[in-house]
Amino acid sequence: MKSMEAASDGTEAWFTLDQGRLAVGGEWTIGESARLDRELNALELSSQGTVTIDASKLSRLDSAGAWLLLRTRRALEAAGSTVSGPEVPERYQPLLENLDQEQPENRKSGPRIPKGFRGRLYRIGRTTVQNLHQAVSILGYLGRVTVETGEAIAKPRHNLRVTAIVHQVEETGINALPIVGLLAFLIGIVLAYQGADQLKRFGAEIFTINLLGVGLLREIGGLITAIIVAGRSGSAFTAQIGTMRVNEEIDAMQTMGLNTVDTLVLPRVIGLVIALPLLTFYAMVMGLLGGAMMCYFALDITIPVFLRQLNDAVSVSTMMVGLIKAPVFAFVIALVGCYEGFQVQRNAASVGQLTTRSVVESIFLVIVLDAAFSVMFSVLEI
Repeated sequence: MKSMEAASDGTEAWFTLDQGRLAVGGEWTIGESARLDRELNALELSSQGTVTIDASKLSRLDSAGAWLLLRTRRALEAAGSTVSGPEVPERYQPLLENLDQEQPENRKSGPRIPKGFRGRLYRIGRTTVQNLHQAVSILGYLGRVTVETGEAIAKPRHNLRVTAIVHQVEETGINALPIVGLLAFLIGIVLAYQGADQLKRFGAEIFTINLLGVGLLREIGGLITAIIVAGRSGSAFTAQIGTMRVNEEIDAMQTMGLNTVDTLVLPRVIGLVIALPLLTFYAMVMGLLGGAMMCYFALDITIPVFLRQLNDAVSVSTMMVGLIKAPVFAFVIALVGCYEGFQVQRNAASVGQLTTRSVVESIFLVIVLDAAFSVMFSVLEI
């Protein structure tokens, strides 16, 4: 067997390959890596049968030296040799194992996706299974949050964090008043304009107020407010909790024995459940103001006439139908936002991806729930 050796002065990195044994020693560090790389590349790595890499005489090893050892092992295996080792001092074993796991060929790869129609079917099936697993996971999380909420209500002095709840009401409610009010006002203008444009053809412009009142109070006011809050506050919940996971603050809280649901989830859920009905009522009022302004300038309907027709068109029950949905929407938005925050991996890209996912899921669930409420109210003739 051919022997190759790098000269050593006691600290220089060296290696010998002789009779099925690759012995290495000295300081395999980044300072020696350039020379070692040239000399290792010069080795004739024809099939050696069985080769043992003996690195027990290493005095120092860093990631550059460990990578060279692993590369040499792979080169010997590619040449047809059966390789055992490298056998390194115990203090360097974790470094070598961690670096070996990071090699692309050692990472677990997913199943090979077939091409064509079978590939599309595979992707549809995989996505469906993933969504089902996520639905089950969210349902389990819903159960946990529901239990924790019940315990907090049963023992408010011990479990309710009043300061945190008030802070969340301010963040999700009071600070959202400008954007919610502006959008609701503009939507009221649009509804009044489009309704008047169609009803003018039949000489029934006055019924624009009926359309505006029923539409805003029963459906559009609550739905638009929930969508705005999902994009504003739901995404913030995910980003805040996700960033805490990236910074390992969640792990620190769990190590200290703190209940993350009591500390992070319940204040957000309860704060949003309090804030969203108030925001919905505010959006209804602003939408009616926008519609009243449009009716005044476009249809010459004065404010007293507008209020009288509105009083005939809607009742308190009409407004309550819209308000009763707000706490349910708030609970779902907060639940999804916090759940996705806890699913964040330890990288910045995951925060962005799951923040986007939480907004999409929240809006989807809000619209589904709104449709379910509409069907239920129709069946109950409310």
